[in-house]
Amino acid sequence: MAEVAPAPVAVAEVKALLRIATSEEDALIAGFVRSAAASCEAFIGRALIVREVAETIAATGTWTRLAAAPVRSIDTVAALSADGGEVALAAPDYAIDVDAAGEGWVRVPWRGTSGRAAVTFSAGLAEDWNGVPEPLRQGIARLAAHLYAARGEHEGPPPASVAALWRPWRRLRLG
Repeated sequence: MAEVAPAPVAVAEVKALLRIATSEEDALIAGFVRSAAASCEAFIGRALIVREVAETIAATGTWTRLAAAPVRSIDTVAALSADGGEVALAAPDYAIDVDAAGEGWVRVPWRGTSGRAAVTFSAGLAEDWNGVPEPLRQGIARLAAHLYAARGEHEGPPPASVAALWRPWRRLRLG
């Protein structure tokens, strides 16, 4: 994912799960919430909170799937010049599509001088953290609590209880 969105779980939710009443470690817990949210996004292959994403794709004339999903809108497509400058493309110079699964697709037949195009679009499951589906929120809270308890000793995939909550939302790409 391109940038980190606001955390979809409040620190208070994790503190309640851990039965912590003081605010002494709120910053530490907030860091674990951000890490858990980023892990969730990486695991499910989707952006949780709607945000703007910028992606550079090859201008080959074939359909290219955008990395972030679910795509809400594809806003601009521009050809990139060899020196890194952008030239906005007119609608007839490219094609866009968002399929029923929320996958965004772009085709840029016009190569420009570098053979690359810049695409800006918005992607995410929910407008704000209250709209994030409850199984994802619970998994993030559980992982943040697990990271807090492990204090840096956790490595590898998320615990099975967290993966079980996230797995139905997972977006896999085949070959």
